[in-house]
Amino acid sequence: MPHSTAPVALPAWVDPEAVFLHLLADADHAFWLDAGVDASTGWSWMGTGVPDPSSAPMDQDATSPGLAPGSPGEEAGAFRGGWVGWLTYEGDPVWLRVETFLAFDHAARRVWAFGDAEIARRAAEAPVPPPVPVAERRGAASGRVTPTRYAELIEACRARIREGDAYQLCLTTRFTVPGAVDPVAVFRRLRRASTSHHAGFVRSGDTALASASPERFLEVRGGAVHTHPIKGTRPRSADPVRDAALADALRTDAKERAENVMIVDLMRNDLSRVCEPSSVGVDRLLEVESYPHVHQLVSEVSGRLLPGTRVGALLEATFPAGSMTGAPKQSAMQILAGLEEAPRGVYSGAFGWIGDDGAADLAMVIRSVVVDADAAWVGAGGGITWRSVAASEVAEVGIKARAPLAALGAEVPPGW
Repeated sequence: MPHSTAPVALPAWVDPEAVFLHLLADADHAFWLDAGVDASTGWSWMGTGVPDPSSAPMDQDATSPGLAPGSPGEEAGAFRGGWVGWLTYEGDPVWLRVETFLAFDHAARRVWAFGDAEIARRAAEAPVPPPVPVAERRGAASGRVTPTRYAELIEACRARIREGDAYQLCLTTRFTVPGAVDPVAVFRRLRRASTSHHAGFVRSGDTALASASPERFLEVRGGAVHTHPIKGTRPRSADPVRDAALADALRTDAKERAENVMIVDLMRNDLSRVCEPSSVGVDRLLEVESYPHVHQLVSEVSGRLLPGTRVGALLEATFPAGSMTGAPKQSAMQILAGLEEAPRGVYSGAFGWIGDDGAADLAMVIRSVVVDADAAWVGAGGGITWRSVAASEVAEVGIKARAPLAALGAEVPPGW
């Protein structure tokens, strides 16, 4: 059921970064779901939680109507309490049970406190945050494979596509930076360099996720579900004319368009397993969205869930996201497991919140840093089709990994 405690409005707007550093930066289990630096739309949420290994998040009814428009407290946002955390690509869950938290409405410039009035008072007292610490220089990261080996794996993907075993394969790799780092500082640097509408920081014990993800995986509210697959990437340019040309090249590239449409069809099929007949449709197709470092080709697919559909059933039908597997999904996953020869872990999974009322907002774990006790790592990859050119695909991996590695003070290895 939705949270029963009425939210408390803070007297004035407070910068989310200031509040997180003041109240939550040292907590063992904490989260900050971030709408971006200087965001003027969207919501940010932050708070602490208790690790919850139960199946409760998966048991929530995703078709619950939630709060009706105009209900008391409805203006305090979609998340009313529940769980925040992540699912790894392999499906391992890390969820924090959340009851005390803050909600930041960036459009209305209002802040709401849930669960504990004291947190509202303390948040209002947050001082101006100190400057973001400069990253210690750490040199080149260690690649799981070399660029030459990745190019060989691309050709292996093309061979399987030629044989008809798949249409597209999302081939990934990993870059590791040894040594301890401050994950909060990493996230502060990352969000400034690569601000995004679905960025986030989640820490549970010794592992923390710092993400500047631009891709919404699942948005669920009132029985409606939306997914926003991204396939197709171009770098940004400081020259406005060149930048516009890069965006136009992405928009018109036959390979990128075909790759995106394949995943749109896959997601339509996934959603049709749990949605009402004839309710699944494409709301946006092949639109270019621009971020600080890249242009992305984005589509949107939606549907209306069958009555009584649980969050777990929705995820069983759709996870991992097709944009991180390829198509057909099961065949692609089997092929990639053999080629990559190592688990992906948090990268390629999903993170965000699941509400007590069955609503949810989950983003893809891409453009992200995973910080463990003695090392940090960044995953990156790209969709391989028959028309893929190995040199271009290798370069795309480097483009995607560069900003997350820079937040660690590291660089992509030579050749990427």
